[in-house]
Amino acid sequence: MKLVAQNYQSGGLSVLDVPPPACRPGGVLVGSLFSLISTGTEMMKVREAQLSLAGKARARPDQVRKVVDSVAQLGPVAAYRKVTSRLDSYTPLGYSLCGVVIEVGPGADEFAKGQLVACAGNEYALHAEVNWVPTNLCAAVPPGVPARLAAFATVGAIAMHGVRRAEVQLGDTACVVGLGLVGQLVVQLLIASGVRVVGLDVVGDRCARAEQAGALICANPEDAGIDRIDRWISDTNGGLGVDHVFLAAGSASSEPVHAAARLARDRARVVDIGKCRLDLPWNEYYEKELDVRFSRSYGPGRYDDRYELDGIDYPAGYVRWTERRNLECFLDLVRTGAIDVDSLVSAVFPVEQAVEVYERLDGGALKGVGYLFRYAAATEPSPATVSICTDRTASTPRPAPRRSVGSTLRIGFIGAGNYATSMLLPHLDGTTGVELVHVATRTSLSAFNAQRRFGFTRASTDPADILDDETIDAVFIVTRHDSHADFTCRALECGKSVFVEKPLALDTDELTRVLDVAASSGNDRVMVGFNRRFAPLLAELTTRFGPLGGAASARYLVNAGPLETRSWYADDEREGSRFVGEGGHFIDTLSWWLGSRPTQVHAMRAGHGDDLQITISFDDGSIAGLTYLTNGNARYPKETIEISASGRTARLDNFRRASIWAGRRRRTMYARGSVDKGQRQQVRQFLDAVRSGGPMPIPLASLAATTKATLAVAQSLATGEPQPT
Repeated sequence: MKLVAQNYQSGGLSVLDVPPPACRPGGVLVGSLFSLISTGTEMMKVREAQLSLAGKARARPDQVRKVVDSVAQLGPVAAYRKVTSRLDSYTPLGYSLCGVVIEVGPGADEFAKGQLVACAGNEYALHAEVNWVPTNLCAAVPPGVPARLAAFATVGAIAMHGVRRAEVQLGDTACVVGLGLVGQLVVQLLIASGVRVVGLDVVGDRCARAEQAGALICANPEDAGIDRIDRWISDTNGGLGVDHVFLAAGSASSEPVHAAARLARDRARVVDIGKCRLDLPWNEYYEKELDVRFSRSYGPGRYDDRYELDGIDYPAGYVRWTERRNLECFLDLVRTGAIDVDSLVSAVFPVEQAVEVYERLDGGALKGVGYLFRYAAATEPSPATVSICTDRTASTPRPAPRRSVGSTLRIGFIGAGNYATSMLLPHLDGTTGVELVHVATRTSLSAFNAQRRFGFTRASTDPADILDDETIDAVFIVTRHDSHADFTCRALECGKSVFVEKPLALDTDELTRVLDVAASSGNDRVMVGFNRRFAPLLAELTTRFGPLGGAASARYLVNAGPLETRSWYADDEREGSRFVGEGGHFIDTLSWWLGSRPTQVHAMRAGHGDDLQITISFDDGSIAGLTYLTNGNARYPKETIEISASGRTARLDNFRRASIWAGRRRRTMYARGSVDKGQRQQVRQFLDAVRSGGPMPIPLASLAATTKATLAVAQSLATGEPQPT
């Protein structure tokens, strides 16, 4: 299918041919009829991508700080690989469309095949022929509303939420600064609410358009227009000033906020809807005690995954106007004629002309406010329909896998996020005797990006295409945590060798199922991505340290740092706790070095945060203290390991430096190059095992023991008591 996207590294725009999305639970597949170009938001994104690397850094200083922190913890090479992996990929455009439901996923039964819907979301309502959209980002289009006008619903909801944030009343006076698409809709919504409206914009045609819609006076502030507006307000409003100012401009200038201060009455409300520079003049805003408010996108529910993805609505008695109810309300206003959207349609273009359209918008050749892409009449395509979020029922067992393979090892990848594309796939790309056959991801564009960068023969959004392909020898599972156990079981039953990222399971039931499937299918060819034990510097350290010579004492300090806002790692209910997600790395490393299995864990939490202090006992009498910190400084090294035994002590400093103290001597070793945590070595050993049919690099019993110990941490925290593993 066709999808409009931009390469963030080069800034180049393309209409790509990508695999269609799968229909997942909690949403519907929508065949697009019209999608709206946001001449403000989208063009800002397009222009940012066209900046030089230094320009991108200036535009996103928050991302620069993350890069600097990554260099401090990972080293320059690994940080560079991580950054370039994100930059050299296509990102989609679009967030407002109207189309026809072509398939209904489980849990979305309120919609029906063939129904006309308006859709929202910059991850879901894309400029694409087919989109999967969650239910709370869909709204049924009322009879009589043309599809091309319903495509404006998302931008209409943005304008509507801004008006609601101002709490306007009948008879109020408002000034709209910036009369682009959102500003025009704000003007009409205010007029429909019984508010007198004035406007400011540097484009004369936009001022005229707003006056035609009912604004009383609009002017260009650069031509002394603000003086005209000021006099009009003084003559008609008793010199009070306006009750509300709506900043709907996208500007690098702070002039809009100065204009707001000049025109506003005492204690007026200033609502920021666009993205203009907010260098607020303190004296002017203080003296009038202006109430500055932000309007966040389409309304309550935005950026809340529980609402947007899980479909959990807010009760109307507590939150009257959610983003979905705003969509529905706007569509109803279009139906009744209270809002005239048709007058805002400047032109409609076939989606195939998207690159030319964006170039003309960027060059100023298109000066209207509302532009649409048109798609072929929605017909049912043949996308993958097997849900990525599959149920837990087992597949029909197949014969045990071959213990050796042909001269070419055929690989499939389920999932291709940032970790897979920066830490795993680079070690497979171009490897002799390895063929990257198929990649399946949750979204169409991520599958396309992985295929383009690493040369997969096929790409799709359906994992079953990989699992059912009998020619594929090994499967890499690099998805979110809640799917690891299920995909592992299905792959084992299909006779594949499996590399699954940690964690192997989120609870004991999942772990039991994996072990049962391995036993019943005769296929125990599983490798979990516990890569630390393969790190070259750590391997050298343990070799030089020699046998422990008895029980040892160990300390492992992990400076994990805080999670990013809205990180899926923080979704404890679905993905497991953060420690369950990555704690297996550290327990596996200790078990490997000590050559012993964990028998008991005792975990304590610092206050109410996520900082943990864990004591682990091993079956040879060794003991280890694992400190897991989320509140430490981002520049402090992430991992430090110390082990003492038989009068000797070893220390590993973040895989950069290692030291051994023995007798009166100290020996120090350094990493060759950047930080290497063993990803390349673990991939190579896994491939060698699959080729030869030899043992997996980590025995299944060890993987199970590490997983049990990791899960026991949560049990210990809940009970306050030590837990056996």
